[in-house]
Amino acid sequence: MHLLYSFSDFTLDTERRELRRGAETIPVAPQVFDLLNYLIRNRQRVVSKDELIAGVWNGRIVSDAALTTRINGARCAIGDTGEKQDLIKTLPRKGFRFVGAVQEAGSSATETVGSVKRTGDMPPRLSIVVLPFANLSDDREQDYFVDGVTENLTTDLSRIAGSFVIAPNSAVSYKGRAVDVRQVGRELNVRYALEGSVQRSGKRLRMNVQLIDAISGHHLWAERFEKSVVDLFDMQDEIVSRLANMLGRQLIEAEARRAERTLHPDAMDLYFQGRAWLMKGFSPECVTQARSFFERSLECDPGNVEAMIGLANVDTAVGTSFTTDDGPARLAAAEAMVNRALSIRPNRTSAHLARGWVQIFTNRAAQAVREFEHVLALDSNMASAHAALGFAKFYMGRAAETEGHIFEALRLSPRDIEVYQWASFVGVAKLQLGSDVEAVSWLRRSTEANRNFPLAHLLLAAVLGLSGALDEARTAAKTGLALNSGFTIHRFRTAQQSDNPTFLAGLERACEGFRLAGVPEG
Repeated sequence: MHLLYSFSDFTLDTERRELRRGAETIPVAPQVFDLLNYLIRNRQRVVSKDELIAGVWNGRIVSDAALTTRINGARCAIGDTGEKQDLIKTLPRKGFRFVGAVQEAGSSATETVGSVKRTGDMPPRLSIVVLPFANLSDDREQDYFVDGVTENLTTDLSRIAGSFVIAPNSAVSYKGRAVDVRQVGRELNVRYALEGSVQRSGKRLRMNVQLIDAISGHHLWAERFEKSVVDLFDMQDEIVSRLANMLGRQLIEAEARRAERTLHPDAMDLYFQGRAWLMKGFSPECVTQARSFFERSLECDPGNVEAMIGLANVDTAVGTSFTTDDGPARLAAAEAMVNRALSIRPNRTSAHLARGWVQIFTNRAAQAVREFEHVLALDSNMASAHAALGFAKFYMGRAAETEGHIFEALRLSPRDIEVYQWASFVGVAKLQLGSDVEAVSWLRRSTEANRNFPLAHLLLAAVLGLSGALDEARTAAKTGLALNSGFTIHRFRTAQQSDNPTFLAGLERACEGFRLAGVPEG
């Protein structure tokens, strides 16, 4: 049965594995969804910690901290807190109980496919089916692992703003069948299909995945994962998070390419093109192009939340680029825009992420940390939120913690297009700590990942200057200034809004390094 549980303003859809508030889909981590589902199904009684672990984690060893994190994530998703406990109540030394009033309804599982919103003859944008992965191993017992990857990946992809992901119970009808992806696309009315295979040999596991245009049948992207098997469940989580992070960007780029060929683009066509430009980097050309597309998108649809968030990110990028003296005004505009977006979509993770970045640069790093932790409660696999959390702690004078957060981001998305930024976060944190050799290593890694990122070259120049390698420092400074001719020490110092003494001491170290490298005072 396809069960719908309605409570407060929310609906929990067990087949589509969705939590909705009105028309808005609330992103939740797979285990948070399972936990919430389990508590609601057993709402007539208290559920013990051991029973919850057995029901949600299949009896795996789970720490109290991990359980608490998932409980907090469930409460956060449904607007509850540990203080209020209006919906999920903790009974000390007894367990947990869902105490909200619930209405339960059942319907046929086939309704999911039939409910796809059709737009003319074309499938919805960002519509995708994750076809059941093929188990190429001799061991049929590996089917549970393969099926778990398919189901969890479906859940993670549904968090992409504007996406429509076919439910696993509908996709499973294609299991074990040789299918024409174009026929699948017609039957399910989707633009994209993801197919893959898993093969285990001894202690090694290999996975191949392909993203396919379900209209033309063309292959858009492929990836292979291969590594040693230690813990199958941990490996499943890692593979799913990596795939979801990469696929989100691949789908946006594919939609942007489609939009470029559209004669009469609408608000979302324009948004996808703006997002694609911003994904290329923060050069003046990229930022200018992205702003133009986001503004045109909002002209077509003033209520387009995704375009609002994109425009906020553009203003934040310009306000912190050290090329302008109106940084505070840009950041104020960004915060106003992201607050407008959150007033419409309170649980949009990308909006909370955008607000956190504004808070970092306006002397509210502690608030930014809470914002990023809220994002991770909604989506624990969001690599960019882990990286942002590490950068916020650097602004709080806690640079020693930055590297750990970046390592987690890299574990979740090792080939992310933002890797060059993440490496620079660790580089500047090491500079604050006085670990100049490590700082040089991370900043070189940043410049190698993206040679058009001026700040990494300039920070590298500062550290090299402090290390006494003056010729190399001046060369790096010239490279950075060629990319950002408006950069000055005065603008860099003025833009750093923090009153943390540890941060300010590190700031002075950086400025001294800039002087040694020949960066203009301004």
